[in-house]
Amino acid sequence: MESPGSPQTQTPVCSAKGCRSDARWVLVWNNPKLHTPDRRKTWAACEEHREHLSQFLGVRGFLKEVVALADWTPQDAPGPGLPSR
Repeated sequence: MESPGSPQTQTPVCSAKGCRSDARWVLVWNNPKLHTPDRRKTWAACEEHREHLSQFLGVRGFLKEVVALADWTPQDAPGPGLPSR
């Protein structure tokens, strides 16, 4: 049984600087200069910041995919989970 406040029961928050809104999207990315091709990192995004964060990663060639949080599972991207409150 999960205890209150455990990472699995907390709501992920948006990764945009200063934003504390609930995340609705997962942006999956990889920096090819730093990471192996199969490595995937994630940012969480609220509705308001999804496009901005996607463009930030996209112009650098880092963005791999954008997935609705409801459709994403931690197994989709190895490594640390999403930021949560």
